[in-house]
Amino acid sequence: QVQFVESGGGLVQPGESLTLACEASGSIFSIYRIHWYRQAPGKQREWVAGISRSGITNYADSVTGRFTISRDNAKNTAYLQMSRLKPEDTAVYYCNTPSRANDYWGQGTQVTVFS
Repeated sequence: QVQFVESGGGLVQPGESLTLACEASGSIFSIYRIHWYRQAPGKQREWVAGISRSGITNYADSVTGRFTISRDNAKNTAYLQMSRLKPEDTAVYYCNTPSRANDYWGQGTQVTVFS
């Protein structure tokens, strides 16, 4: 089954940018819709952005205009470009596909925006 490894997180200041990567293995990446999620301390995991097999994207209201999701099927990788980061974007970021959301989550990557 498909599995994901997230990377690219880090410590940044408000207003800065960061790009996360989501590398897939175990199956044919191009057939999967990919979503990014995040979980802040003490909060439930929330959906951030999604990209379909054909490249159609959608975003949570809180990140629209600041985050961009993309995919490179040749590299089995999806990306989340984050700009104008805010302290409230601090969270562990995960990628997944809807069919695996009930039984599998990767280790995620930590994003910390500090002022």
